[in-house]
Amino acid sequence: MNTNPRQLTGVVIGDKANKTITVKIERKVKHPTYSKIMKRSTKVHAHDEENSAKIGDIVTVQECRPISKSKTWKLISNLQSVKSAPVDQAQENQE
Repeated sequence: MNTNPRQLTGVVIGDKANKTITVKIERKVKHPTYSKIMKRSTKVHAHDEENSAKIGDIVTVQECRPISKSKTWKLISNLQSVKSAPVDQAQENQE
């Protein structure tokens, strides 16, 4: 086990599976020839024990032992939650 596991921050793009979230992690890299800054992204599956993260949340994940074939990350904290859409409030006002 690594004594200093990596921690990365990303956006939840999937939460359909039980106790599993899909997190998109974006990084910026410089093109070696043209020196343009480009976005590169990686999708990782992370273990979410309480099923607390929802699509659009900004979360921090940490490396851990393999939990399944594709899950080697676990949810550490939910930095920013998505608020309910204002459409819901408008529907409540009409009633």
